[in-house]
Amino acid sequence: MLDTPHDLLVIGGGQAGLATAFHATRKGWRTVIAEASGAASGSWPRFYESLTLFSPARRSSLPGMPFPGDDGGRYPHRDEVVAYLAGYAARLDADIRLNTPVSAVARHDNAFSATTPHGVLRAWRVVSATGGFASPHRPALPGLETFPGTVLHSAEYRAPQAFSGQHVVVVGAGNSAVQIATELAGIARVTLTSRHPIRFIPQRPFGRDIHDWLAWTRLDHGRPSAILKPRNGVAALDDGRHRAGLTSGNPLWRPMFDRIDGHHVLWADGAKDTADAILLATGFRPDLAHLRPLIGDCGPVHRSGVSTTVPGLGFVGLEWQRGFASATLRGVGPDAAYLLRHPRMTGVASAP
Repeated sequence: MLDTPHDLLVIGGGQAGLATAFHATRKGWRTVIAEASGAASGSWPRFYESLTLFSPARRSSLPGMPFPGDDGGRYPHRDEVVAYLAGYAARLDADIRLNTPVSAVARHDNAFSATTPHGVLRAWRVVSATGGFASPHRPALPGLETFPGTVLHSAEYRAPQAFSGQHVVVVGAGNSAVQIATELAGIARVTLTSRHPIRFIPQRPFGRDIHDWLAWTRLDHGRPSAILKPRNGVAALDDGRHRAGLTSGNPLWRPMFDRIDGHHVLWADGAKDTADAILLATGFRPDLAHLRPLIGDCGPVHRSGVSTTVPGLGFVGLEWQRGFASATLRGVGPDAAYLLRHPRMTGVASAP
């Protein structure tokens, strides 16, 4: 006999999975979290060392536990987020299975079955909370295979010291691209290149953090937040330092190059430069290979996180899932609460 299915299986024990489990346990659902790594901290330990949140501590909390140490305008460091998530997981009334990657999810007799190295987990509902930052996106750049220097994704970047005195070409236009390029510019010559000019969003318009304005105007979630989505898909929050760096010429912004030929980067206008390293700050894609038996290769077909093809299946932590805040610490809680109230989740049969 197989064990009685859990009410909910959450795949992923980072911020999205923990927030989902919080709301599920509040509903009285017997919940299990399957986390692939050895800690419930998501992607945060793998981000670069200097990373700080773009939201202040008071706007960076998961449900039920304020982020500690807010003095009115402090932006927490990466390691503080890791510690916060560890503390949150320790307080959570859920069964957290570490080192338990899910390789495949199937459905039999109205229940889901998730294959792991330690056996099969069964549940009436599944939330995939692996987020949108699990799989680094590496675009096909013409001639990149001929480049003999260092090529790395921002997911592999840790600190600037290894690039001292070099010329680094950073590809991208979002927060990570701008922040890493500015940091590298302190010890290296940096070219920041992207298909569209860098678009900055002021960090503190009219003297208050932008996240305060988003909360007060209720633009964080839902359809109204669509007005915040840049037409070219990316923008960078800035307190003035990054714009000043670009104005100084290091980092130097240039439109996207045409191709790479060995150590040389070539632009369509005939310009040519030699590079020592190319850093791809080109974003991430969701890692949903575990759901292939259910949804195939079509990606997360959903409406506000609710699967439109598989009853009882949902997503939390995807970028723009419900709005501007969806993939952030402050956003996953409301998104999870919305998902677990939806009839396609609550209406799933709880007995075979």
